Amino acid sequence: MSDQNPNAAWRMGGITVQDVEDYIYSLLPPRDEVLAEMEAEAAKYKIPIIGPAVARVLYQLAIIARAKRVFEMGSAIGYSTIWLARAVGEGGRVIYTDGDKKNADKACRYFERAGVSDRITIRTGDALELLSEEKEPYDIIFNDVDKTDYPRVFRMALPHLKSGGLFITDNVLWSGRVAKPKPDAETKAILELNKLMYQSPDVFTTILPLRDGLSVCVKK
Repeated sequence: MSDQNPNAAWRMGGITVQDVEDYIYSLLPPRDEVLAEMEAEAAKYKIPIIGPAVARVLYQLAIIARAKRVFEMGSAIGYSTIWLARAVGEGGRVIYTDGDKKNADKACRYFERAGVSDRITIRTGDALELLSEEKEPYDIIFNDVDKTDYPRVFRMALPHLKSGGLFITDNVLWSGRVAKPKPDAETKAILELNKLMYQSPDVFTTILPLRDGLSVCVKK
């Protein structure tokens, strides 16, 4: 399977021109056997994963932040979870959350094969409810849940993030639909989140126009 396959689950379209996107993906080094298998599965069954280009950004940000505690909201088969678990290193902890037990079971098997299961706590259920139960602040909260929940996630996540911590959200450009007239409910929620992030005095926000748009907020 080629990274340049425009039908792959992580190739959303509508953000950068196709030739530029193809070029970015052509530069990426091959992933290991587990990640490559997950990418193939996602492409075949249209499972939403962030894909290798965004995953590298996530990994890089976790390294820069020296993150040791990460809460992931909406983990699916655990593709991004593995990248985060490798970034936090030994002694780090990533909380995987998903509402589908089948996803969680599949992710667990991938974690074991990737050699990072000791760094990951698997929790099934509503990610917002699970986050609300947390007591200690996190270095990174990664948001990739249902889009209609995005504004609520932002308001809930900030108190659970340490000063200097990162709130990262996927799909904030939504295949370019954020710039189109007559937005649907999901797009309206993303538009509200983007406005909240940029207007909030509590964070400093940037949107990266990579893949489907990745926002990065640093809590002040």
